[in-house]
Amino acid sequence: MGPKKFCFGSGSSNSCEKKRKSMLSFELNQEIIEKHERGVRVSDLAKQYGRNMSTILMIIKEKSAIKQVKLSKGITIISKRRSPTLEEMERPLLMWIKDKVIVGDTITETIICEKASAIYSELKVARSRG
Repeated sequence: MGPKKFCFGSGSSNSCEKKRKSMLSFELNQEIIEKHERGVRVSDLAKQYGRNMSTILMIIKEKSAIKQVKLSKGITIISKRRSPTLEEMERPLLMWIKDKVIVGDTITETIICEKASAIYSELKVARSRG
């Protein structure tokens, strides 16, 4: 017999569902910061976005770091696990891909991975020197 699950809440059903964590997008973080700077209260922001006040306060506390971030095209969520070197690598890689497409060369996933590895290693060497 497996472990028993205890459910808390007002539901009368027997199923227990975990509340999934959802990350806030970069645009949403910027929107929260802008509204707070215009004078909207933290409690009102928490109600509006369905988040805890502590989450809103954390975003406001980190607003200088959020404002300095330059995201690559297609990135919507800031992650602490992504190194700045990856962000720097993506820009030249995207430019290289666009150039190859304009010229009419065929690009495979393998070629893109090799080019990304080359750019990444160049950036790591440049960071270690400087």
